[in-house]
Amino acid sequence: MTIRVLLADDQALLRSAFRVLVDSEPDMEVVGEACDGAEAVRLAGEERADVVLMDIRMPGTDGLAATRLISADPALAHVRVVILTTFEVDDYVVESLRAGASGFLGKGSEPEELLNAIRIAAGGEALLSPAATKGLIARFLAQGDADDGRDPARSDRLGALTGREREVLVQVAGGHSNDEIAERLEVSPLTVKTHVNRAMAKLGARDRAQLVVIAYESGLVRPRAE
Repeated sequence: MTIRVLLADDQALLRSAFRVLVDSEPDMEVVGEACDGAEAVRLAGEERADVVLMDIRMPGTDGLAATRLISADPALAHVRVVILTTFEVDDYVVESLRAGASGFLGKGSEPEELLNAIRIAAGGEALLSPAATKGLIARFLAQGDADDGRDPARSDRLGALTGREREVLVQVAGGHSNDEIAERLEVSPLTVKTHVNRAMAKLGARDRAQLVVIAYESGLVRPRAE
């Protein structure tokens, strides 16, 4: 299956570089370019994009607002957004996850990291850029008081999970891959994937990134000092 990629960045030079990189891969193609968030939302639907590489800072409708619009549109439920940022971890990235982004990647990442992030987002199998997962989690947990951003409705919905699903959710919130969780819980990766998919369905999460947000905001995972 060819992964259909939409590029959203206000810098034409960067879009051109990303296009050359993405189009060089046999399993993906660039289907459109947007110079602002509003155009990205429109093209995501028109071009049937699978993944949007979204610059977070753009004139007019920025990447954060565009991510919210894509996440809120049932017709775009299949679209995954990967935020591109100059900084590996910042407040905008945390907000982008809350808005529905599947992950983020620093603009200084290696080409292979970018291509891998596209494949990861399209498959929904992993969380975020490998180099920044732990830092992002720490930043997310450090924001505000313990009760800030908590969603009581989500806490109630955790009651629908089985004990094993809750256990797997805690591991997902720790940034662990299916293989790592399988080793920790002494089960098969396929079993882990099944539990993750069931937890996503029960909690109404689009992907693993949203599972992490739910785990934090519901109180299942709490801040702890390193």
